[in-house]
Amino acid sequence: VTAMQVGSRIAALFGLTQSPAAAHQFGAGMMILSWSLVEVPRYAFYVSALITGDATKKTPFPLFWLRYSLFAVLYPTGITGELTVFLSAAKDAAFLNLYGEANSTAMYYFIMSFPVIYAPGALPMILNMAANRKKAFKKRFAKPPPPPKGLVFPIDKKGGRSSTPAAKEILAAAIAAVSPEKAQKVLNEKNWRFGYVKHFRSMVEEQMKSPENALKVAEAGLAKAYETFQFIDGDKTTSFADAMAATASNPYKTGFVQGTAPKAKNVLEVPYKGKTLSGQCLKDQVDKWVSYGTIEESAGVAIKNCVDKPGYLDLSDRYFVLLGAGSAMGPFLVLMALGANVIAADLDRPNIWKRLITIAKQSPGTITFPLKVDQSSCATDDELYANAGCNLFTDTPRIRDWILTLHPGKPMAVGSYAYLNGALHVQVSLAMDAICKDLSEKRQASLAYLCTPTDLHVVTQEAHEASVGQYKEYSSKPYCILMKLLGNGRFLRKNAMKPLTGQGGDFYVVNGLSVAQGPNYALAKRMQHWRAVIARSKGSIVSSNIAPATSTVSVVQNRTFAWAYEGMPYFKPYEIFAPETSNAVMSAILFSDLNDTENASNPKVRLNNPNELFKFGSFNGGCWRCAYQVDSIGEASVFIYFGRLAKPYVAGVAVVGSAIGLKLAGYV
Repeated sequence: VTAMQVGSRIAALFGLTQSPAAAHQFGAGMMILSWSLVEVPRYAFYVSALITGDATKKTPFPLFWLRYSLFAVLYPTGITGELTVFLSAAKDAAFLNLYGEANSTAMYYFIMSFPVIYAPGALPMILNMAANRKKAFKKRFAKPPPPPKGLVFPIDKKGGRSSTPAAKEILAAAIAAVSPEKAQKVLNEKNWRFGYVKHFRSMVEEQMKSPENALKVAEAGLAKAYETFQFIDGDKTTSFADAMAATASNPYKTGFVQGTAPKAKNVLEVPYKGKTLSGQCLKDQVDKWVSYGTIEESAGVAIKNCVDKPGYLDLSDRYFVLLGAGSAMGPFLVLMALGANVIAADLDRPNIWKRLITIAKQSPGTITFPLKVDQSSCATDDELYANAGCNLFTDTPRIRDWILTLHPGKPMAVGSYAYLNGALHVQVSLAMDAICKDLSEKRQASLAYLCTPTDLHVVTQEAHEASVGQYKEYSSKPYCILMKLLGNGRFLRKNAMKPLTGQGGDFYVVNGLSVAQGPNYALAKRMQHWRAVIARSKGSIVSSNIAPATSTVSVVQNRTFAWAYEGMPYFKPYEIFAPETSNAVMSAILFSDLNDTENASNPKVRLNNPNELFKFGSFNGGCWRCAYQVDSIGEASVFIYFGRLAKPYVAGVAVVGSAIGLKLAGYV
């Protein structure tokens, strides 16, 4: 949009100064006046922002209003004026013959190309300003944030609660357990937002040196997180560790709903590209995914186990705690359809509970959920929905205590599925960790996590070798050569890394960390890794498998990610999955992990390093075997997407260009 505005103004000024006809018509004055009336208030707004230090709330409102409102009138008048300049210049012999009569045709097509560009470009430019106005006004009149409550970041040196100092301290403490020198480098990092990746990589390198290192890092990192974060309850502020050591004084009531549907058939069904796959058709598709490299063989075996062993799908006496039950990536729908007993924890919002409870009523399963009042006192369903739910941030000890009392003697599997953006993701991950910790230790609960492909993972040797092969193939493609030249080392970086040597042999690793997702996301997911290896070392079954890139609403609402997802399949063997497909296949791998005693999820299965847990059952969507690191293919994928969209327009431009070329050459 900015390039379009600047380019059009330069062209308009060129036409205005070189064409007497364009300069002496009404549109020229309208254009200059429109530009002036837009720019003078805008730069006055910038000066005010510099003086006040806050462009959103402290600039004088009349100036703020003018900055974000004048475009509605002045953009149309400015565009109209510019168009009259272009059209007048196109008819002016003095302009057309500026570089000689021989070039008059070229000058004509040059100046007339701008009105052609304006046709599709003017409306998006105005709509972009309208969107900016909406955001600015929303931010200016936003209510002040409520006082901190529950689980919060500690106060930093500036008096705020920034995530950066805490994140650095936690990662440094984790690494310090095995390498104080590398830990100091974390604390010394000045550009944490963009420099964090190398420190996470350094941490994994230290973990892979020995099983003891892997556990020391995990234990030290989580211990520091519990010590660093604060918990605010009214006027009382304590460390999160102290808050979780106490017993909640106001326990939740318990809601319970039994579904009315008949007992489920123990059949695994996977929605995929408009079809529902089961039985042999599903096994055939799994084999295709494995053969193409989209998923690892162990993930394929786990899914086919659920087809061949329907007993894995008999969930009538299994209890699943879902932290973030309504999550788009959670298994709630699959569990309900198979008749499982779900203990649901999610925000106290009536619309969430209306959906969850309605689904449960229509299923063969059951749902247990927290209530503020006795269920018997809720006269209507709407009252039930209004009193259901909890807040993982503010009620963490209370939720933990409530779940510990439920369904005594029954086997539990606790899944951490809640997701939030930015620093909130770290907070919710730590809250879920506190609940998982006590349930695994006091109820011998199994733990379940969905790992992201955009992380540092130990991978199989086969995946490593496949990535090397893909790199050889793609490195010779003209498009990839061009992108690497344009990227100056940022685009299309080799995925296959040098193996890490440690106790137990060589370990193959991929660096899937995405700078765009930021250090908070990386830390939130890493804390789940830490808990997974600790709990497994203490005897818990841990299902922690890599899920594929999935087109959930929370992801594709970011237009850049959405565009990249459209172009990624160019890089084999990538595939982006719909949420319903990801839910079904990841649930199947979970069921296999809970039942198959030979899976890596079972603590009795020997691993050379605890972090090898994450290399099995990986439905990674192809990122392990891709030629390039996931963080380096985003721009190339976006260009591929827009290249496809632009094909008809490029063809049209080529036709027009050919016509102009033939005209200039004298063939037409």
